[in-house]
Amino acid sequence: MDRAEHIKCHVDKLKEDGKYHEQIKIAEDATGYSFETLFKPYVSSALTEVWVEDPYIRHTHQLYNFLRFCEMLLKGLGKVKQIHLLTSQDETENLQTSALTEIKESLKTQGVNLDVEYSSTIHDREIRFDNGWIIKIGRGLDYFKRPKGRFSIGYCDYDLRQCHETTVDIFHTKHTKTL
Repeated sequence: MDRAEHIKCHVDKLKEDGKYHEQIKIAEDATGYSFETLFKPYVSSALTEVWVEDPYIRHTHQLYNFLRFCEMLLKGLGKVKQIHLLTSQDETENLQTSALTEIKESLKTQGVNLDVEYSSTIHDREIRFDNGWIIKIGRGLDYFKRPKGRFSIGYCDYDLRQCHETTVDIFHTKHTKTL
C-alpha cells in the first residue's frame, strides 16, 4: 500500500512538472470513459480557457457531446471563463448554428464566453487547456456509441455508455516543440 501511495505521489509530481505523457487506448464497446473520467484529472483551479478543435460538432449527438463537455468544465475545479470551438460548418442543416447559439447563450448565464469559428480544412482533433494540458483524441468528442434506446443504461450516464475504439494522448506543453 505504501508503494502504491509513493507511485501516486511520483505521478502527481510528474504531472506538476509537465513531464507526464499518458496514452489511453479505449477498446471497442468499453465503458467507464465519460468526459469526467478522461478530462477532470487535468482540470485544475488554474484553468480559465479551453480550446476545442473538432471538425465534427455538427449533428445532434455531436452537439450534445460538446454540451456535456462544457457542463463537465463548469463542474470542475477550474474557473473556466472562455471556451473556443473550431469546427467545420454543416451547410446542409440549420441545426448546428441554432444549437451552438443556444449553447453560447446558456454558457453566458454561467459567466462563460463561447467563441465559435469554422474551418473547411480542419481534420485533427485536439483539446487544449490554458494550464498547459493537451488531450488528443482520435475521434474527438464523438467516441461514444449510440445508446440502444432512450431508456437504456448509458443514455444519461456516459460512464455507462459503450465507446468506439479510439486512442487518447495526454501530455503537457512544457515538453512539446513547435516547428
